[in-house]
Amino acid sequence: MIYLNIVPKMRRARFKKISRRKFCKICFLSGASLVFSPLLIDLLRESAQAARPKGGMGFINPREAMFYKKLDKNTIQCQLCPRYCTLKNGMRGLCRAREPRDGKHYSLVYANPTAIHVDPIEKKPLFHFLPATAAFSIATAGCNFRCKYCQNWEISQFKPEETVNHYLPPEEVVKKAVQYNCLTIAYTYTEPSIFYEYMLDTAKIAKAKGVKNIYHSNGSLNPDPAAKLAVYLDGANIDLKGFSQDFYSEVSQGHLETVLNTLKTLKKNKVHVEITNLIVPPLNDDMAMIKKMCIWIRDELGKDVPLHFSRFHPTYKLKNLTPTPVKTLEEARNTALSQGLEYVYIGNVPGHQAENTYCPKDNKVVIKRIGYRVLENNIVDGKCKFCGTRIPGVWKKDPLLDKQSKSSSKKLSKYLG
Repeated sequence: MIYLNIVPKMRRARFKKISRRKFCKICFLSGASLVFSPLLIDLLRESAQAARPKGGMGFINPREAMFYKKLDKNTIQCQLCPRYCTLKNGMRGLCRAREPRDGKHYSLVYANPTAIHVDPIEKKPLFHFLPATAAFSIATAGCNFRCKYCQNWEISQFKPEETVNHYLPPEEVVKKAVQYNCLTIAYTYTEPSIFYEYMLDTAKIAKAKGVKNIYHSNGSLNPDPAAKLAVYLDGANIDLKGFSQDFYSEVSQGHLETVLNTLKTLKKNKVHVEITNLIVPPLNDDMAMIKKMCIWIRDELGKDVPLHFSRFHPTYKLKNLTPTPVKTLEEARNTALSQGLEYVYIGNVPGHQAENTYCPKDNKVVIKRIGYRVLENNIVDGKCKFCGTRIPGVWKKDPLLDKQSKSSSKKLSKYLG
């Protein structure tokens, strides 16, 4: 084989490996009549295109999906989420990321994320999971919800053919996580369930390498895939968007009961769980409904499950609404505390005292925060250092990986170009 330096300044994959026969053909054509020049250009373009790293606008990477049933030669039923999309060849599921081809169901977002970032773990938000560490965060295009206030609608509400995607197979995700000093891989931003196979394969490799897996999800996943995934998860933040099916139907086109079942499945499998409730006045700010939600969390999951009440800012299809009043968030937090929940936070209000973690016994600050920054950590061996009360969460750090670097995001941006 001969190495032809077709594009000397090309980032990564600088040299293209071509056969001797093709090399001779290019050399012959380069000295031939101009009549043949279009063919020469095509050959060079073909080789240059192959030399580029995989990825770019509309790049997709089909992989046979899990969890579907064949109904006939050309029809399948997806069984990943409670929508149970019934599709014929060429039709796309509501998630926009799956379609049947020749009687088989395919994920179109395997190993082609559209978002890759290094984030503080507090951004997920996870406040009881390795505080002040970094998470290697990935997402693909698509989602199985239609939230009218989606903050990431530019990628969640588009097909993978309509976004800029990067080729990043599971083993490379794990390598990059370690390279950028991340203790954790976060499946986040859009809905990770729609890239289930990619997430599961990555999580298996990460677990074997000692890198933790966290899942930020709308919780819309059927019981069997939820249970299989939970085996490889260390932590999760589930968006409990409201506590009525009417709200889910109107605002998200989702199923409340499925979300509640996912929460119970994760808890049963000993995954560290936190919950986010984005309060959107006047759609889900009724304190009676919030009280009902808090009682369910306490009775079904436990009083020590962290609950984040997050402030809404007008976006996407709900720009006509106003931001959540801080007073409403405080009232919701007081409601949760009155029902016995021990760790209740207010999000998207930087500097608010309810960003801190308080010991439920002596009410002292055990973790002090401003936004995503941890200013003080008074948890020692998983306990309040003042009174010894155990604080639920994942606290132990791996000294081989815990090398926090301010340049991680900068390095990653350079990698992505």
